[in-house]
Amino acid sequence: MKATTGFICDESYFWHQMGNGALNQRAGGWIQPDTHAENPETKRRAKNLIERSGYMDKLQQISPRSATREEIGMNHGMAYADRIKELSDAGGGDAGVHAIVGPDSYEIALKSAGGVLTSVEAVMEEKVQNAYALVRPPGHHAEPEEGMGFCLFNNVAIAAKYARRKYGLKRILVLDWDVHHGNGTERAFENDSDVLFISIHQENIFPKGRGEITYSGKGDGEGYNVNIELPAGTGNEGYLYAFDHLIEPIVEQYAPELIFVSAGQDASRFDPIGRMLVTADGYFQMGKRIKKLAEKHCDGRLIAAHEGGYSTAYVPFCTLRVIEALRGEHSQVEDPFDLGFHEGPIYPHQKEAIQRAVNVQKAYWNLK
Repeated sequence: MKATTGFICDESYFWHQMGNGALNQRAGGWIQPDTHAENPETKRRAKNLIERSGYMDKLQQISPRSATREEIGMNHGMAYADRIKELSDAGGGDAGVHAIVGPDSYEIALKSAGGVLTSVEAVMEEKVQNAYALVRPPGHHAEPEEGMGFCLFNNVAIAAKYARRKYGLKRILVLDWDVHHGNGTERAFENDSDVLFISIHQENIFPKGRGEITYSGKGDGEGYNVNIELPAGTGNEGYLYAFDHLIEPIVEQYAPELIFVSAGQDASRFDPIGRMLVTADGYFQMGKRIKKLAEKHCDGRLIAAHEGGYSTAYVPFCTLRVIEALRGEHSQVEDPFDLGFHEGPIYPHQKEAIQRAVNVQKAYWNLK
């Protein structure tokens, strides 16, 4: 079914500077200067592909606003926000592990968070049915008092808290399919039953020691935190198996009023800092399934916020497929990297990993 899909982006997102580097490291020492993995090209090229294909004409473009300090303060301490501003005004620095601040990064990060807030307003006020926020810098690693993993402010956590406060929502789902665990979002809601957080990610990659399947939240939030650790090499069939046996059954029971997706396209087969094998079609299938759940439980209210994804060649095709799934209409673009190879099956050790997560969650949800 076709849906009215909003698209939120801003030129400033591409001006956030991470400096020279290689993969996730700054240049220096023995690292010859190269392009940092979190550079603007993956996002800019995604936007370019949407425009070049003519698919942008099918989307409702919405200009983002900047988040206010009060809105940032719903998830982050003001001392931390002030530190980001000071580093930004001084020309740059480090806000945490792999959290680089460049000139003007504070203002850009406010607009990145504001882009997701704008998406909430557009969806909740029925200007669009769903929305894709192509924002940068990403957010899901950012903790309340510390940046991490290329993230400064936690865009989705701020937006979920904003949606709860402004619209009185009691059941919000955050599904994080970035290849890395969404530790910052987990921290934001680990004591909270009003937000169900599900993270499906590669095991033991980043951050170390986070995202283990045995951790299900604490206090009032126990049982509302679902970690699905997948072995390296898991592809489309493994991800969809997790949807079948964990994600969909839990979401059906939770019946959310609004759904967020932390849409990191770094579980793709060509990502330089992930080791998964998801294809562009795999992202389409996941997007299609989460849209169906949104249509069933919350009148289609669904917001996807861009997180990671570091293959400049492939992220644009994966992102386009997610947006196609949200709208319910294919573009004319074919995946040039689909060479006709049969996608690999789900292997026994991958099924076993998902079953371990099922066994943990049986204490809280009715699962087979």
